[in-house]
Amino acid sequence: MPEIWFPHLGIEIDKLNRIAFSIFGIDIYWYGIIIATGIFLGFFVTLKEAKRTGQNTEHYSNLMIYATIVSIIFARLYYVIFSWDYFKDNLSEIFAIRNGGIAIYGSIIGGALTCFIYTKIKKINFFKLADTFSMGLLIGQILGRWGNFVNREAFGRYTDNIFAMRYLKEQVGNIHPTLLEHIINIEGTEYIQVHPTFLYESVWNIGVLLIIFFYRKRKKFDGELMAIYFIGYGLGRFWIEGLRTDSLMIGQTNFAISQVLSLVLVLLFIIFIVVKRKNLNKMGGVKYENIKKEETVG
Repeated sequence: MPEIWFPHLGIEIDKLNRIAFSIFGIDIYWYGIIIATGIFLGFFVTLKEAKRTGQNTEHYSNLMIYATIVSIIFARLYYVIFSWDYFKDNLSEIFAIRNGGIAIYGSIIGGALTCFIYTKIKKINFFKLADTFSMGLLIGQILGRWGNFVNREAFGRYTDNIFAMRYLKEQVGNIHPTLLEHIINIEGTEYIQVHPTFLYESVWNIGVLLIIFFYRKRKKFDGELMAIYFIGYGLGRFWIEGLRTDSLMIGQTNFAISQVLSLVLVLLFIIFIVVKRKNLNKMGGVKYENIKKEETVG
């Protein structure tokens, strides 16, 4: 029997090991390889965009090192904070990041904070830098979600729609009780059948990436691509998070922190775009192209 199965699409994966290979007894996981590939491919695209817009690429080379380190720390910190009921009794596992447990929003917060501090120190335009990073960030997220697929994690609740995905029950940890009500038993082999939310988010982000790619030469002000990213990603994350069974919650409430944060970011950046556009209209005949020419590139 296959380990992973999309029954309505006729796709079967007989074997998919989480471990890619081992070096000196240390297991190297596909999850880490996929994440690293996303980071480097995203950085490559960011450099290309920086060159296209006439920026100093050295800033981006520096930020790749700083932001990557800080983002990983914040991604873990975010996860630990909102899973504190578990970690308060298992303090030694806080640093066991190889066992899993990072959050994309934590990574975004850490990366944005690093970029903001860097731009203040170097006296360069934060919003222009954020625009330049937007496509690379999406590429990292598009690929990164496939790491969740290999790890058999970050999936949704039960579904029988055309994209329904089956995992071997024995290979999945922390199965939500509602999924146990829909166990699929085939010749003695038990599966859980779920929404492949990793796939939904990956495809959704491809759509957001294409919007930014085709719009980037037409943007009206620095920060607009960043705003489109947060609105587009936030809308997708809001509805996809609602399908999941493993969301990080706010305290003892039924509110998923990622849904609340997504909604706040969507509203915040819609307001940001409206205000910036209104200010541009007040400027009358001043064109964005002329404003760009007057900027000092750091």
